[in-house]
Amino acid sequence: MKINGPLPTRTAPSYAELLRQSIVLSVYIVFLMISCVGFSHASHVLPGTESADHSITGTVTDEKKAPLPGVSVVVKGSARGSTTDAEGQFKLTIPDGNDVVLTFSFVGYQSQDIKVGNQKKISVSMVPDIGVLDEVVVIGYGAVRKKDLTGSVSQLKGEELKEIPTANVLEAAQGKIAGADITRSSGQAGAKVNITIRGNRSIGGNNSPLIIVDGIQYNNLEDINSNDIETMDVLKDASSTAIYGSRGANGVILITTKKGKLGKPDISFNAYSGVSQVTMYPKAMDINGFRDLKREAWRAAGVWNSPADDAKIFTNVNEYNALQNGQWTDFQDALIHNGLQQDYQVGIRAGTDRLRSYVSVDYFNEKGILKLDELKRYTGRLNVDFAVNDWMKIGMQSQLTYYNQSLRRDPLNQANKISPLGNLYDDNGNFNYILVDGQSANPLSDEQPNVYNNTVLTTRVLTNGYLELTPLNGLLIRSTLGVNLSSSREGYYASPRSIDRFNSAKSQAYYNTGNGRSLNWENVVTYQRSFGQHAFTLTGIASLLNNSSDNVSASGVNQLLPTQLYYSLGSATEEIKINSGYSKNTLASFAGRLNYSFRDRYLLTLTARQDGSSKLAVGNKWTFFPSAAFAWRVIDEPFMRSIKGLSDLKLRASYGVAGNDPSGPYATQTTLTRIAFGYDEVAYPAYTFSRNVGNAALGWELSYTKNLGLDFGLFNGRMNASVDYYDTRTKDLLLDRGLPPTTGVTTVKQNIGKTRNRGIEVSLGSTNIRTANLTWTSNVTFTKNKEEITELVTGGNDIGNGWFIGQPIRVFYDYEKLGIWQTAEADLAAKMSPAQLPGEIKVKDQNGDGKIDAVNDRIILGNPRPKWSGGLDNTFKYKGFDLNFFIYARIGQMISSDRSARYDPQGIGNSTLGLDYWTPENPTNAYPRPNKNGGLKYLSTLPYQDGSFARIRNITLAYNIPGQVLPKAIRGVRVYVTGKNLFTFTKLNYDPERGGGESFPMTKLYVFGLNVNL
Repeated sequence: MKINGPLPTRTAPSYAELLRQSIVLSVYIVFLMISCVGFSHASHVLPGTESADHSITGTVTDEKKAPLPGVSVVVKGSARGSTTDAEGQFKLTIPDGNDVVLTFSFVGYQSQDIKVGNQKKISVSMVPDIGVLDEVVVIGYGAVRKKDLTGSVSQLKGEELKEIPTANVLEAAQGKIAGADITRSSGQAGAKVNITIRGNRSIGGNNSPLIIVDGIQYNNLEDINSNDIETMDVLKDASSTAIYGSRGANGVILITTKKGKLGKPDISFNAYSGVSQVTMYPKAMDINGFRDLKREAWRAAGVWNSPADDAKIFTNVNEYNALQNGQWTDFQDALIHNGLQQDYQVGIRAGTDRLRSYVSVDYFNEKGILKLDELKRYTGRLNVDFAVNDWMKIGMQSQLTYYNQSLRRDPLNQANKISPLGNLYDDNGNFNYILVDGQSANPLSDEQPNVYNNTVLTTRVLTNGYLELTPLNGLLIRSTLGVNLSSSREGYYASPRSIDRFNSAKSQAYYNTGNGRSLNWENVVTYQRSFGQHAFTLTGIASLLNNSSDNVSASGVNQLLPTQLYYSLGSATEEIKINSGYSKNTLASFAGRLNYSFRDRYLLTLTARQDGSSKLAVGNKWTFFPSAAFAWRVIDEPFMRSIKGLSDLKLRASYGVAGNDPSGPYATQTTLTRIAFGYDEVAYPAYTFSRNVGNAALGWELSYTKNLGLDFGLFNGRMNASVDYYDTRTKDLLLDRGLPPTTGVTTVKQNIGKTRNRGIEVSLGSTNIRTANLTWTSNVTFTKNKEEITELVTGGNDIGNGWFIGQPIRVFYDYEKLGIWQTAEADLAAKMSPAQLPGEIKVKDQNGDGKIDAVNDRIILGNPRPKWSGGLDNTFKYKGFDLNFFIYARIGQMISSDRSARYDPQGIGNSTLGLDYWTPENPTNAYPRPNKNGGLKYLSTLPYQDGSFARIRNITLAYNIPGQVLPKAIRGVRVYVTGKNLFTFTKLNYDPERGGGESFPMTKLYVFGLNVNL
């Protein structure tokens, strides 16, 4: 980049300085690690006092007396160890003395400590460890042992979610939940994370899963710090989600936060800080590339023949002079900086026999790669449980979250397209708000003082209190009242020098405020009883959910003083506007569930729920959501006892119904809207019907899901896997239907159309190596989903809306680009209708009639849904070190690339660097020949690209400092370095995760972190 004039002073350290500090810090950490390792393994035996050694042999078997090879045998408190051979035998040299203890450990079995005494040979029988199957999994309104699950549920522990530093815990779950498609929307600070579970079912409705935090619905998962999470359970099939009725059609995410625990206070401090950088972002053309493209465009028009003709094409004198003097600006380089992400959290867990509590505070800060793009989040959490007596318990879970966010409009879209000619500053050092072409705003204008400000302040409070009674043995009554309060304020100011107000002589400002209130009252009665070989749990639920919100906005043009920003709209002289709004909706529900177990291996779950929504029409407000699930623990059958190597086997089957009501509350009503009206040159208030007419017969959107599942374990629990096949059919879609303009309205929401989603999910966990000093564990997920529309109101395809029978909800429908017409094909190109020339885009004549037309020659090229996605998570632990790396892949989707669409064949603006466009000397098949006169056909075919990618999502290297070198008050210290999104493998030269967009580029992150436990 070439820039004249002084640059603004930056107080932040340069990248070189940050790199230098990181290297120094890394060397210090490595030195500390080596010192600690050496100290922890140093001998504490004085020379000449070593004990004599002797050998001991033994045999290790399982509970059936079969030999167990590969069992780790270690002298407790030392590094001496051995492993059993194929016959389950071992030999080990141990110190003399009666205090020697051997530790026996093996995957799938309980570890044992055996005191040797004076024995020379010992025999050990290992006891199976069924702890994994006994782990508790949270389901709707309850919890069950993992072995007793009848539905499809995935669980992530809080420790897994902490592996990837991120503001939104959903991003940390990417690739770790089979069936969940998770992508980040952009690289903006605090950017939203998109998630669908088992595909998109609804065309016009909501496809996001329901989020429940500590039993209460909460839609803002980005507020929850991962350090506060105990578990995340994801319910996917209808058997699991039907208990939530209409709210569970798109899957359910259950977040359980940490609670207090018995004993002395457990204090943890977690912190990390790191630098973010743009990853795989395509550059714009430099001065030479821009000049050559413009020359070629004018050459094709017969105007330019040699550099002597540059004055003919660069008609603006300032641009021509800048070209001759080599003055140009790399706007990307001037706009993009290193970002910063940091998080600091303190949590305290404590408790007595009666009172237990967890409290935490957190500060998160993310500065984006663009100035004015910053998010600050402050979070406080308090969870309290108090046992009043033996049969009554009360408690609360509460969280307060406050955001201070600086937003900006993305300038890169403009910076990538405008002419690069000219400098940021004039000869006197003044910032050039207008570029040398005299028509374009400088992309850095918003960063100048008193030019632009957009600040959003948000406060959210989530709190719930509960009363729990256990008056009888097996009977539990729980009532929970949850309240979610939110308030937000957005202030926006743009001066005439800003990008938004460029070419306007007056500033603009607006001030928006909004308040939201959600009341969630859940009453649950649970009764458990066992008799003989039977066990059952009955659950009854009554629920009420009430949501309301209001907002007000004010705006004005031509503020008195720029420093007033948006705080004095009354001083604006023009276009003062005021608007306000209000909405409210209620959902009432009653549900029941039976969990029945016979012989602890035949499992049955029956669920029924009745929902009533105020959003729907009279007569259609209530509907019924049933489900049934059966599971057979085959492994517990007597005939399975003789089968070796199989440690678990369970079959599952379920069927159920869930649904959606409209996302908005007033789809059944026709509203009025104000219009401009005058009579006899006098203004009068006037109203007309809104464009969206109400539907007095609107009903539920219903999804019917079948699920078949298989859970199995191999090699004594060394490998555990789950495989699910599902088929979801949705009917009565809540869809906006277009109406003839002659009716005076444009759309109405109706129950029309059907969709289908079916697919396969695989989750696999294995312990590959487990010795005294080294363990290696892996987790693999695989998801393949087919999404399709099966019926539309038209009876066939709806090309206008881009909906096609047998295809996903969103597809790319266009001409099929074959390449570029070459010089040797001039005659064929001329015969096409419409006629074309060499250098223009060649598309396929689908019906072979010699004409290219929109009706017959456009086809479905692809869709943005992946054919499959998956993740591979590996963790290695060696002594005090642990290494984790996670690979995520999303394969088979098509994207619409802004990089390709940025091509400007007329040479008016800039284009992407490296575009291989056709010229007589470069007969490529990639991009058409530039032409100043325009008129190129089928440019819309250029952006479509294969968006498949695999990414090393996370690499973390950590060291747990030995307790021997720590003060007694400190129980543990862990230091780590993490790289996020370091490497991406794709055919493209830019990041494809977000679907081809270029605003707010995606980033990679380098982090140093610290965990301390007191």
